[in-house]
Amino acid sequence: MIKILILGGTSEASALASAVAKRGLPAIFSYAGRVNSPKAQPLPTRIGGFGGVSGLVAFLAQERITHIVDATHPFAAQMSANVVAAAAQCGIKAIALTRPAWRPVDGDQWQSVASIDEAVSALAGPPQRVLLAIGRMHLAAFDAQPQHHYVLRLVDQPTSPPSLADYTAVIDRGPFTLEGDLALLETQRIERIVCKNSGGEGAASKLTAARRLGLPVVMIERPHLPPRHEVHSIDDVISWLGGYY
Repeated sequence: MIKILILGGTSEASALASAVAKRGLPAIFSYAGRVNSPKAQPLPTRIGGFGGVSGLVAFLAQERITHIVDATHPFAAQMSANVVAAAAQCGIKAIALTRPAWRPVDGDQWQSVASIDEAVSALAGPPQRVLLAIGRMHLAAFDAQPQHHYVLRLVDQPTSPPSLADYTAVIDRGPFTLEGDLALLETQRIERIVCKNSGGEGAASKLTAARRLGLPVVMIERPHLPPRHEVHSIDDVISWLGGYY
């Protein structure tokens, strides 16, 4: 009997949950717990970590999971690596539902970097107004470049103030629009953007807006992951589950 674990947190994960629920497939949806009010899902849902590879292995055995779909954020590198290791250890099937990475086009002014630390180093220089569209986990790293005014785009209001010396917090949840991002960049007088190469449509509008306004972008590229089976559409995952619906 099939039983699916969907590791979520992305719009693609939510779309997959709807497709799985529509087909009546037994499944559990798991959130990491990074946001205060996660979107409700049409499947039994758990929130929180597993406790590393060993904890995930125990959960898979306890719930008799047969298939894992890793639809986490492209930068959830530790979780994705744990999925590969746990699936191999348990001898169960695993697949990753990912978004194709963004690629620069004519008119883009991207500086590609490999890590948060390299993004911080890229901001050396005179004071600017910088949009940090990187989530809340790594904000403190930018203390090393205190000359800038940082505009933080966050899903939730911070429970404690960021350590940055000079910042404005903008609380908003995607998907975002080109009109909205143009307005944000112009109203906040943004001179540079720092973001992660998350891919997908929901957050791409800031790149189009930056292109239109001639703004440079520091693009943090995706982390390296162990070899795994990746697909980019819900239909591909459903085909991978073949014969159970």
